[in-house]
Amino acid sequence: METLLSRYRNVTVLLLVIFAQLILLAYQVKNDSDVRLIRVWAVTAVTPLARTIEGARGGTSGFLQNYVVLRDTRSENEKMRAELGRLKLENQFLKAELETADRAKALTAFETRTPSKMIGARVIATAAGASNTAVFVDRGSASGVQKGMAVVTPDGIVGKVLAAYPTASQVLLVTDPNFAAGVVSQKNHVRGILKGLGHGTCRVDYVQNEEKVETGEWFYTSGDDRIFPKGMPAGQVTAARPGSSFQDITLDPSGVANGLEEVLIILEGVHQEIPEVKTAGGPIYLAPPLAPAAGEAAPTGATGGPNNAPALATDADRMREHYQEVGAAQNHKFGDNPPGTKPVDFNLAIKPGEKPAASSKPSADAGTSAPKPNEANGQAKPRADGGTGRAGDGGSIAAKPSGSTGPRAAAPPPKAKPSDSATPPR
Repeated sequence: METLLSRYRNVTVLLLVIFAQLILLAYQVKNDSDVRLIRVWAVTAVTPLARTIEGARGGTSGFLQNYVVLRDTRSENEKMRAELGRLKLENQFLKAELETADRAKALTAFETRTPSKMIGARVIATAAGASNTAVFVDRGSASGVQKGMAVVTPDGIVGKVLAAYPTASQVLLVTDPNFAAGVVSQKNHVRGILKGLGHGTCRVDYVQNEEKVETGEWFYTSGDDRIFPKGMPAGQVTAARPGSSFQDITLDPSGVANGLEEVLIILEGVHQEIPEVKTAGGPIYLAPPLAPAAGEAAPTGATGGPNNAPALATDADRMREHYQEVGAAQNHKFGDNPPGTKPVDFNLAIKPGEKPAASSKPSADAGTSAPKPNEANGQAKPRADGGTGRAGDGGSIAAKPSGSTGPRAAAPPPKAKPSDSATPPR
């Protein structure tokens, strides 16, 4: 080192002098912000180093702090995961219990409002097979269950008892190809035979192509099979199209659509009515009736609508009002006149808006008498023997019919009537 300095002594001294000169200039010169250059250079040179030192210090301090403070976090996290799993299982269990309680409540309500005698059962097993169209329930012959009894749920029919054992029973589901039940449609009352297809749907056979079956229509048990009582829902039509001889009707069974947990076995069936189709009815707006034209009388009793609005008047109402006016003009009360009363002249013209005038009833004290139509017109009055007589001059002459050889019979003279213009008979 000493050899190197002694060898380049002059150069080293020159460099030291130049460096000292620069330091002195930087100390004396200031920039635009009135800051000495020596300070700017010092800050610029020291800042990266200070940043590096501070980052290393912060990282070391944070690591030590996390290690000391959160050293038990992993164990607490594991405990919380175990607690969450337990709560999830408990939640699932409570949901299952709630669904079971709801189904039991629905079964109880259905059993209460249905007149048939039923007994509840729980599905405990499924029969082995490719289609799985039979299940086992925990009610058997010891509970009164017999072969051929119907099995239902509040949603619809499920099947029938295929075999009854002392403590359990085998139930053939509605979707089995060997199952059959008589059904009838709700809307058009079309009868058919419900059969399973081996999977989730069924079909309705022996429905003529002329019968009307709509998609979405419900089918109910008809009671013809002597297994299911009448009125139990069977399912809803998903497709209906004409076939070669009968319609091809596909039906979605409603009893097994939501799975089977609890069922009802019908011990004594009672037929019930098929519910009517409910149509949605809402309020219908009706505009107020037209005002009567000029010179036209308003119909009697025109008020009576909502808020004293004019009620609607039909042709039948106007005809009835006209007949009432005609009867009032002739002092005729419909339904209250004794036998033999003169009938009403319905051709009597009454001007619109004119109040019918009450006319007095003709009597013998009035001194006037209306002549009979045949006498007033001078027409021949027919007789029972075929002859005719002309009223005139107070007498009558009997007319002999043509071809008659018997004696001529004179017609009896008409009775005299108290009238000023009446002519006494000769």
